[in-house]
Amino acid sequence: MTAEPVIDQQHPPAALPATVRASLSPSRAADFKTCPLLYRFRSIDRLPERPSVEQARGTLVHAVLERLFDLPAGGRTPDAAGDLVVPQWDRLVTEQPELAGLFDPGDEAGTAEFLRSAAALLEGYFAVEDPRRLEPAERESLISAVVDDELLIRGYLDRLDVAPDGALRVVDYKTGGAPREAFEARALFQLKFYALVLWRTRGVVPRVLRLLYLKDAEVCDYSPDAEELLRFERTVVALWQAIEQATARQDFRPRPSRLCDWCNHQAHCPTFGGTPPPFPQRAGAADPLRDARSRPATPGADE
Repeated sequence: MTAEPVIDQQHPPAALPATVRASLSPSRAADFKTCPLLYRFRSIDRLPERPSVEQARGTLVHAVLERLFDLPAGGRTPDAAGDLVVPQWDRLVTEQPELAGLFDPGDEAGTAEFLRSAAALLEGYFAVEDPRRLEPAERESLISAVVDDELLIRGYLDRLDVAPDGALRVVDYKTGGAPREAFEARALFQLKFYALVLWRTRGVVPRVLRLLYLKDAEVCDYSPDAEELLRFERTVVALWQAIEQATARQDFRPRPSRLCDWCNHQAHCPTFGGTPPPFPQRAGAADPLRDARSRPATPGADE
């Protein structure tokens, strides 16, 4: 969950070719890679997920960092960021009432500690970047491209920086700690997804994919090349084809891992003795995959 994204006016999405019949985001692609059954629960069954405190904290920090760049360059200070925490939380709770349920009514101490923890992550941001020296080209913007003639890939950038020479830097804020190798691979998968879209729509391979780990005040930079993005494009298309096959067969199997500890859907998962709900049979839609993913999600609903 993020603040309302914007459409890049200099690079507006082109009209979709008539051949496009599905769409895929990095989050849903990563879900399928991680656990096909998790993909089904989220993208086909659309099972509700209660937001966690960690997710809400991440949403809040992203909102503050987006609004921080609305200020004049000289005013982007740690104190100014801290002053944005409470009003941005109030806005998010108004727009997403489910967030209010994270804390018991009257639990002022719990709410205050939550807000302090968000402010601490902002300190980590200022330890790795000086926003007074930055003028992002785009923030929370939707980007999309068509690959393989039939698949729309799209996602929401936290931030895109453009150098005077036209070089692109994709920046993604991570509010957790710097990850182990498996988790970092998932984060880089997301950034390569964005890099592929930018390459296909603007003809420029981003010079840097940057992960900012705010909790540990660490920076992870990665520089892709065109050959790597071409291979990655084939990987994305193969993932989509695997999703289509699983949907046609109504066969999404669990893939147990340490990530199961954080899954919202253990009650429906056979690994934990649960039973998935009946596979949806949507009226007027012969292909559940098309019904679930044939058009981009509502802004802000996916990334």
